[in-house]
Amino acid sequence: MHSLVTQLYFARSEFKRCLAGVSAEDAVQRLQPMNCLSWIVGHLANQEHWLWVQLAQQKMIAPGLNELVGYGQPASTPPWDEMWSVWETVTETADEFLITLQAERTTEFLAFQGNPHWESIGTSLHRNMFHYWFHIGEAHAIRQQLGHIDLPQFVGDLSNVKF
Repeated sequence: MHSLVTQLYFARSEFKRCLAGVSAEDAVQRLQPMNCLSWIVGHLANQEHWLWVQLAQQKMIAPGLNELVGYGQPASTPPWDEMWSVWETVTETADEFLITLQAERTTEFLAFQGNPHWESIGTSLHRNMFHYWFHIGEAHAIRQQLGHIDLPQFVGDLSNVKF
């Protein structure tokens, strides 16, 4: 597996670790100007859907997701369980592409409506993983504001990750 994909998988696992134990009630509380935790889950699913499902595989498996949680859309408080279900479905489908990715393809550009995407596959992988880390930090801040205690500290166990 390509090392960038391994890093994305680690970012995903840290995202899940960050949000473990959040209740459905807390997940939809919006502490303005931030979005709520359920929105963050859907938002990251939306990015993976765009990059690794729509662009890479020409599939549409989450219609309406972009309108609900996409960049620039009005704030929303989607149901927690629904957003995790969408995230799991999207990331499983994204993995159909990601697990096949070879190093030489990272400099290629996926196409949308016959035009090359503005970033290479490798740059998009970086953007995707950095996007996770950005929202992990935001999610920690939201959880602290909600009064959650015993939050994960620092970055998790890297000892079994093979970069």
